[in-house]
Amino acid sequence: MRVAQPVVVNEEVRRKLEQQSRGRTTQARLVMRSRIVLLAADGLQNKQIAAVLNVAPRMAALWRARFIEQGIEGLLKDAPRPGRMPSISRSSLIEKTTRSTPANATHWSTRTMAREMGISKASVSRIWRANGLKPHRVESFKVSNDPEFADKLEAIVGLYLHPPEHALVLSVDEKSQIQALDRTQPGLPMKKGRGQTMTHDYKRNGTTTLFAALNTANGEVYGLCQQKHRHQEWLKFLRLIDLTVPADKDIYLICDNYSTHKHERVQRWLAKHKPFHVRFTPTSASWLNMVERFFRDLTQNRLRRGVFQDLEQLIMAIGDYIDGHNQNPKPFIWTAKAKDILEKVTRARTALNKR
Repeated sequence: MRVAQPVVVNEEVRRKLEQQSRGRTTQARLVMRSRIVLLAADGLQNKQIAAVLNVAPRMAALWRARFIEQGIEGLLKDAPRPGRMPSISRSSLIEKTTRSTPANATHWSTRTMAREMGISKASVSRIWRANGLKPHRVESFKVSNDPEFADKLEAIVGLYLHPPEHALVLSVDEKSQIQALDRTQPGLPMKKGRGQTMTHDYKRNGTTTLFAALNTANGEVYGLCQQKHRHQEWLKFLRLIDLTVPADKDIYLICDNYSTHKHERVQRWLAKHKPFHVRFTPTSASWLNMVERFFRDLTQNRLRRGVFQDLEQLIMAIGDYIDGHNQNPKPFIWTAKAKDILEKVTRARTALNKR
């Protein structure tokens, strides 16, 4: 059991302490401190003093120690406090966050910024939240430099927002190098208090390429898996579309600038099949191709956590996912106007040129 350091007072000091503890004009805090020291001099421990005076034990310990170190003078005034925290220049902190990086790091953290500015990390966090700053996050971008960006943009957005009558608008592309990955060890299923587990390493069992066409009107998807993604496979997919869709409709294809789509044999085939009309997206603007949204759902819902022991399992899984999607297809609704997109891209180009 811990024992407090004993307090020893002579007659003169005791008389002064008793006078302070009973004085009617003495400050209440000095009265309490004098009574604590007197009880300590009588041999009471801090917990006993706390019980008698109805104070916290740490308060009794504080003034016992203060009296032992400084004598009766230590009871007359409080210990010096650190004072007011230095004022925070919000503008300088925000500028440093957005315009500079710390030494040997790519971005600021609350702790590194707090050390740099001489304030607490809680203050840094509060200012960042108030101004929407998140230095730990980074977002990727790519601004198209296609000289025909505006014309291609208007053509594609026009097909999304105002499709021609008696025509099909198909967003087409290939998702290449889809790997059939098998885990090296079986994982554990999800249960209460624990998520599903999966080994970080895997075994490759081959790859396939999915050629897909998304009907922008109703969300239906046509798909074909192939070993390669050359112009021969692209032509095979175009022939499949030609056999699948009604013969009395024009077909508008929206695709990217991959060289396979512009191959000479592909151009000759399209010239012979008049219902087909191709609209190419601007370079570095694959986000304009609506089928990319379907590829994202396919990856997220079926492929990322999938376990495939061979290539056939992967192809079957992709086919089953497309069949399930087509049982209740829902179109992706395009709302952005070409004018709004063009203004945003123009602002991005201006910002890049300034840098």
